[in-house]
Amino acid sequence: MISVKRKDAKEANENLLRRFNRRVLQSGVVAKAKASQRFSKPQSKRDRRTSAIVRDQRKAQKNLQIRLGLIKAK
Repeated sequence: MISVKRKDAKEANENLLRRFNRRVLQSGVVAKAKASQRFSKPQSKRDRRTSAIVRDQRKAQKNLQIRLGLIKAK
């Protein structure tokens, strides 16, 4: 459970909401809730491995293009 208390009586509501939202995002509650909304079939070890290899190759290719100056880094 996430609890946020006022620092003092004069604290603005916006500051209180901002601190609460930051705590909720950092706790990962929203990410877990969104992930549980959709079901995905469990992947086999082979499929996970091939997707990881493809992901690493794409990342390496993108880094190479950034180093060559073909695309801009974000």
